[in-house]
Amino acid sequence: MDRSRIIEVLSQYDKERLTIATLGSHSALNILRGAKDEGFRTICLCRERERIIYESFGVADEIIELGDYSDLLDKSMQDELIEKNAIIIPHGTFNAYIGRLDELRVPVFGNRVLMLWEVDREKQRKWLLDAGLTLPRTFERPEDIDRLVIVKYPGAKGGMGYFLASSPEEFYEKAKQMVEKGLIDAGDVENAHIQEYIVGANVYFSFFYSPVFGRVELIAVDRRYESSADGLGRIPAEQQLKAEITPTYTVIGNFPVVLRESLLAQAIKAARSVVEVSKQIAYPGMVGPFCLEAVFDENARMVVFEISARIVAGSNVGIPASPYSYVLFGEPMYMGRRIAREIRLAAEKNMLEEVIY
Repeated sequence: MDRSRIIEVLSQYDKERLTIATLGSHSALNILRGAKDEGFRTICLCRERERIIYESFGVADEIIELGDYSDLLDKSMQDELIEKNAIIIPHGTFNAYIGRLDELRVPVFGNRVLMLWEVDREKQRKWLLDAGLTLPRTFERPEDIDRLVIVKYPGAKGGMGYFLASSPEEFYEKAKQMVEKGLIDAGDVENAHIQEYIVGANVYFSFFYSPVFGRVELIAVDRRYESSADGLGRIPAEQQLKAEITPTYTVIGNFPVVLRESLLAQAIKAARSVVEVSKQIAYPGMVGPFCLEAVFDENARMVVFEISARIVAGSNVGIPASPYSYVLFGEPMYMGRRIAREIRLAAEKNMLEEVIY
């Protein structure tokens, strides 16, 4: 989608009557609550099966029911949102279930080009390497596996079907098991991303880049609670071996984390470098929330294994404030509210074009 066409749509908006809209999934409660806290009208676009969530929490001024998430791309739906001066806040569901962001004429907060880079493992790796970050080794083919690796798939799948392997034979055996369980399909196996598994503490940093203030902000830090991978700890080792359980990493929830203060320097430097490189990838570069997914090894060295170029569900642990956002703002602040505040300030300063794509 040509950015100039989005700006043309935005130019027709009544800036005094902006509406915040998002899909009812992933981090919508976070986004919609934050928009209301900053005085915006809100729209939740959700399927019938999820409607009960957004009715129960009362964060949506209007609920528009969709048959499927992709209905967002229908011309009539987009026309309705444009008529309501809607700005869409994207999250992981946009990448996982829609993907065709170039067909979306409604203004989006953030940079949709960077979201496309996020789901392309090779482009994502180039982005992080160009930023000078330390990354795990990757393997082009299963036959090249010569150490412990983690196997992932394109898109925001929430860890579903991920598995560990230490040889080509183990890769194919476990991939077959995941397909038989219905966690992935054969196409996922062909497009698998094979990455060296770094032993250490996984940490997920939710950052925000503000064009209004020209700065990178650390909003929250979390770690994931993963179904069978975390559940295995409740099963005695003898039973684990007998049952031949193959753990996977479907994300069930998130825990807040407060890092040793001395370790923050590595994360903040990495975030700033990522933002600078993003400006070379697609104008205007990073806008709003992004997440660096990292692991700290036994030497407290940070290795970054992934980036998400939008709000992540882990930022939900920061509602109404994380220690980091409170120290920075001196008031309750969380990712959904931080997004809405940036939009409000950008509108007041006539900077909306700089935060929209």
